[in-house]
Amino acid sequence: METAGSTPGGLDASDPLWQAAPRRVKVRAPGKINAFFKVGPLREDGYHAVASTYLAVSRYEEVAATARPGTPPSDITVSIGAGSSLDPEQLAGIPLDGSNLAVRAALLVADIAENPTGVHLEITKHVPIAGGMGGGSADAAAALVACDALWHTGLSREELSHLGAELGADVPFALLGGAAVGLGVGDQLTAALAPTPLHWVLVPADYGLSTPVVYGALDALRAAAGTVADEPGQVEAGVLAALRAGDARALAPWLHNDLQAAAVSLAPSLADVLAEGDGLGALASLVSGSGPTLAFLAADADHAQELADALSGRGHRAWAVEGPVHGAHIVP
Repeated sequence: METAGSTPGGLDASDPLWQAAPRRVKVRAPGKINAFFKVGPLREDGYHAVASTYLAVSRYEEVAATARPGTPPSDITVSIGAGSSLDPEQLAGIPLDGSNLAVRAALLVADIAENPTGVHLEITKHVPIAGGMGGGSADAAAALVACDALWHTGLSREELSHLGAELGADVPFALLGGAAVGLGVGDQLTAALAPTPLHWVLVPADYGLSTPVVYGALDALRAAAGTVADEPGQVEAGVLAALRAGDARALAPWLHNDLQAAAVSLAPSLADVLAEGDGLGALASLVSGSGPTLAFLAADADHAQELADALSGRGHRAWAVEGPVHGAHIVP
């Protein structure tokens, strides 16, 4: 019979096996931008097929998983780390219950683990919330890796990706990192060769945009214009060639996002910021994913920092980042 503070395998805080187990695992997972994003028509199942190029960038979420006596699901808790760099009002809106993606990720691993303990997940957030950069998906990916290590589950990265796909289309990419082509609803991933990091400036907004609302706005814009969307097919070859070459100037004319007009229709001020960045010398610009985070392509690291400084001087938050970077990984 299990007692309070025991694990499903009968361990409690005084058991030698508990004492020998790792007590804390910290994992970092990247946000993403979409350098290319085509969206097909609304399907009968309510989704849209896409053809996307994902780039993991050096703006990270961190999840620290700390073991505690107890059993899932009642003893899985979550908090927001004091080191988070986002606006406190945005952080206050993050759910700290079973609807949090990191908690849901932990529960998926707990269902497989032989002796899962209780766990506290501390999320330190640096990726914009509802910003089109997959911040919540990065939290889920980090929690999957952290709980797998904490509970010695021994899942492969592919197995973790299958679990992640149950949580959302962007979670498998946050696990994979690097650069990838996403087809289907974005969940059919194929790694893309991108050996040389490119440099970007990200400008987040002080508000979020709901992904379903942005897709709905796209459908409405198409209907109003009488536009019949084609199936997205494949990512343009020019995008992949530029990534292989690590050539920012070659990539610039290929940047594209079908959701951009919809995001701008919901938040018209985005158009002004895009124009500012272009006027300050960005090679190209676009809304990342469903927005409202904006991504400006720079020629190199120095150019990215100069552009970030110039945008900051105009009163915008601006972050110089590079990508692609590695997916979710354990850090000391």
